[in-house]
Amino acid sequence: MIECLDIHKSYPMGHRRKKVLEGINLEIRRGEHVGFLGRNGAGKSTLIKLIAGVEMPTSGAVKRHMSTSWPLGFNGGFQGSLTGYDNARFIARIYGRDYREIRDFVEDFTELGRQLKMPVKTYSSGMKARLAFALSLAIEFDCYLIDEIILVGDQNFQKKCHFELFEKRGDRALILASHSPEVIRGYCNRALVLANGAGNIYDDIDEALSIYEKL
Repeated sequence: MIECLDIHKSYPMGHRRKKVLEGINLEIRRGEHVGFLGRNGAGKSTLIKLIAGVEMPTSGAVKRHMSTSWPLGFNGGFQGSLTGYDNARFIARIYGRDYREIRDFVEDFTELGRQLKMPVKTYSSGMKARLAFALSLAIEFDCYLIDEIILVGDQNFQKKCHFELFEKRGDRALILASHSPEVIRGYCNRALVLANGAGNIYDDIDEALSIYEKL
């Protein structure tokens, strides 16, 4: 389980602070697929980063009782001066995995070919997304965090993502932030609607989408 306990997050902005999240409480259990809905700036990406541990809450706590991926779509985890292969080697070392297995998976999944020998800072956003997805899926996690990345790439790549994440790992927990009602309805069984710093969780996806569309 992942528990968000009275999460507040604000950022310095001049002489004051910009409040993004105010008192978010949420439980995500093993195997659940939870969608995050909200307009731009509502805090979807911020909450995903807090759950991942990429950022810390201003107050409150995130308790993780299962392993979580880094946020897919968050490119800050890359070393831009390193090649795709070097980043794969780095991930293998951190997680104690065999580099050759990680490399082979990344080569097959990304289909980036010789570009994997180039520095990541030269990649397009789509290429970075492919690498991010491959590196995350090369490591087994209990919960995967996805920030609007599922629609990146061509149809073939999207089919690969769907198989690896929603079929092969269908028993894992999933947190998916998206603006797309079709994506949330297709992949999630609960949804958190974020607005004005607050968040309400709904077990009925259609109810959540109805409220989101009125924001």
